Amino acid sequence: MMKIIKKFRMLILAGLLSPSLLQAQETAGTAAEELTLEQCVAYALQHRAQVEQALIDETIGKREINVNLSGWLPQVSANYGGTKNLKLQQQPFGDQLITLGRNYTSNVLLEATQTIYSSDLLLAARAARHTKEQLQQNITDTKINTVVDVSKAYYDVLLSQEQLRILNENLARQQKQYSDAQSRYEVGLVDKTDYQRAAITLGNIRSDIKRAQESIKAKVAYLKQLMGFPVEQELDLAYDYESMQQLVLVDTTEVLNFANRIELQQLQTQRELLQLNEAYYKWSFLPTVSAYGTYNWLFFSDEFSQLYNQAYPTSGVGLRVSLPIFQGTRRLQSIKIAQLRLDRLEVQTEYVRHAVNTEYQAALADYKSDYYEWLTVRDNVALAEEVYEVIKLQYDEGIVPYINLIVAETDLRTTQLNYYNALFNLMASKLDYQRAIGTIDIN
Repeated sequence: MMKIIKKFRMLILAGLLSPSLLQAQETAGTAAEELTLEQCVAYALQHRAQVEQALIDETIGKREINVNLSGWLPQVSANYGGTKNLKLQQQPFGDQLITLGRNYTSNVLLEATQTIYSSDLLLAARAARHTKEQLQQNITDTKINTVVDVSKAYYDVLLSQEQLRILNENLARQQKQYSDAQSRYEVGLVDKTDYQRAAITLGNIRSDIKRAQESIKAKVAYLKQLMGFPVEQELDLAYDYESMQQLVLVDTTEVLNFANRIELQQLQTQRELLQLNEAYYKWSFLPTVSAYGTYNWLFFSDEFSQLYNQAYPTSGVGLRVSLPIFQGTRRLQSIKIAQLRLDRLEVQTEYVRHAVNTEYQAALADYKSDYYEWLTVRDNVALAEEVYEVIKLQYDEGIVPYINLIVAETDLRTTQLNYYNALFNLMASKLDYQRAIGTIDIN
């Protein structure tokens, strides 16, 4: 019987653990795959700390709204009191001195109140919708920043990887040139300065490769940080330069619409909340009305042990109205403060509109100049490759000195690096332009 029970327990344990094991295997398999930009952004929108915090803030805000609105519900309270009278009151009646009260008294009060009208609760009810909208706008703002930050970090990693690839290709060419120059020197065709120059260039390229390798590690770590990606897992990126080059174009004729900017949307919501606050102070002279009901159990006794043997209950219902008559100009001062805050918000809104327009103009200028530079450098790459091939043939034939080949090699490497720099700068400028006109897609 015990063996059967043990086997049954093992089967249950295996059933409970198997989904977790399968999920862990799927997670590991996903982490091993190469992630596209869209996948990196989608992962960041779910796991980045700032996004998670914004979502938690939204949940907290909704709970706070419920707390503020809970005053509309009936409020029930219970109070208990007990007293040991050390000196009872005495009252003379004729020739006699009568002692009033008992040595021990106690009461249990049960009270229920229902608010009928309250300016505070009315403000909370009217502000609830705008507060929820404000919380959602904070999430949208965080997600927009996440899309831009993760995309730029993604492009930065790709740029460094392409730099490393170009340097490795140059290293392979330079190693062959070094070997050829050394062989030419050994047979007496050239002097030793050719392969010495090749050695210097070779050392410089190796140094650049080491710098690029270390730079990639730091940039991948930063991308993981932005994504909320596990530190211990490898992050491999997938990219297609052909499709990337097709995505560089953006409509630069689109007119700036300030309403698309999340910053101005947030200010508009803030204005609506301040207007509600001003209205609240204007109408705060209205009374607070509530209904109540009480039930009070009273206990009296000269002996503590007999205090709760007999109860003397009382009960009642009523209407309570609280009317502020004079508050020392507090209400008037509060109205003025609310109006001044609205005036201050108008000034801030106008400043943000100017800042948004400046950001738009700068982003548009950067995109246009980066686009022109990218087209120019793209054409230069083909020319640099052609020049290098011609000079390489001329050097092999002994027509030009080795210094010409070094210059051509350097120009080719520089042009190739400049091309990818221009491409990724253009993609970053495109992101800045899309953010400036408010068209970043967070979905």
